[in-house]
Amino acid sequence: MIQFTPSKRMTQMQSSSTLEVLQKAEALRRTGKDVIDLGPGEPDFNTPDNVKQAAHRAIDENFTRYTPAAGTAELKQAICEYLFRQTGTRYSSSEVIASAGGKQTIFNAIVTLVDIGDEVLIPSPYWVTFPEVVIFAGATPVYIDTEPNAFKLTAEMVAEKLTPKTRLLIINSPNNPSGRIIDKTEFEQIVRLAAGRGIYVLSDECYYKFTYPPHEPFSAASLPEELRRYVLISGSLSKTYAMTGWRIGYALGRSEWIAEMVKLQSHSTSNPTSIAQKAAIEALTGQQDSIEMMLAEYGRRREYLISALNQIEGLECVLPEGAFYAFPSIKNLLNGKIKTSADFAQYLLDEAYVAVTPGSAFGTEGYIRISYATSLETLKKGVERIAECCHKLLYQ
Repeated sequence: MIQFTPSKRMTQMQSSSTLEVLQKAEALRRTGKDVIDLGPGEPDFNTPDNVKQAAHRAIDENFTRYTPAAGTAELKQAICEYLFRQTGTRYSSSEVIASAGGKQTIFNAIVTLVDIGDEVLIPSPYWVTFPEVVIFAGATPVYIDTEPNAFKLTAEMVAEKLTPKTRLLIINSPNNPSGRIIDKTEFEQIVRLAAGRGIYVLSDECYYKFTYPPHEPFSAASLPEELRRYVLISGSLSKTYAMTGWRIGYALGRSEWIAEMVKLQSHSTSNPTSIAQKAAIEALTGQQDSIEMMLAEYGRRREYLISALNQIEGLECVLPEGAFYAFPSIKNLLNGKIKTSADFAQYLLDEAYVAVTPGSAFGTEGYIRISYATSLETLKKGVERIAECCHKLLYQ
């Protein structure tokens, strides 16, 4: 029997650590274990009814055929109008693409820009997919360690990593996994620095709307026009409208870059699902009160969780300004038995049936990511189990 050998590019790509956590939790749950899953980056809210009804209408009206690869004109217009309402900046139809989720727009953006030998700056901690796509594209990820500044990226940090090979900088604010945000003034300084060197910026704004007061949402679309020419914005409906399974994302940027992304998409997935596109139009143009409801609930969970974690001996956690993740340090708990964040995550799963994601998955050792996109009741139960495990590590 001939053995299957994957391509070299695939042997360089790692599986998604966040999905692995989900699979481990599901496997335990199938055996009857009471698993507290604090791993997924997925809202625990349902898709708003008006959005679901729009999808029903699309089916009833037989809107089930191919659309243009970049999405329908109606959806692209809705995306442009949404950004205009948020930022006051106008984008044209040639400057927008709709894709099968934000992950696809990020893949398309990186693959159409970088070449072998290029370097891509990625602040750490980072979302697990960023470096994998960069490596797949043949470029080299160059990491910017933000831990010394409490996970806050600065222009000075970026400047220290720039080389003649730098082609792209990836920014994710609010950040997954830390929940930290980049101040508007600092954000502009970072982009101005990159633009001055002819370096492009990919702004992942997946958690754009989930920013807690007194901080306000900030999009790179608000930057001056001369800077926006170097920026591609990646957005998603998955978190904002609890539409993770619908797979609708979008990107906005200079038309030349978008055109290459459309070309790539036309040969990979073609158009986003027609029915999901109709649902997305309703999400972007219909009632927006679900966002405020979700943000308020996430805010309550955040206040409880960060306070509770900081009361557990051995843990330390900064207050996230956005998204729905806590990223506590477990460095005080690492010992001869538990040496890494992966060890700690496995220990929690084995001993307490609590699933979290190790910080090593995000390029930052000594931390774990806890998602509070789950009920307050579940969070409290999970925190109690985590506290018991931490106590055992310290005193047994």
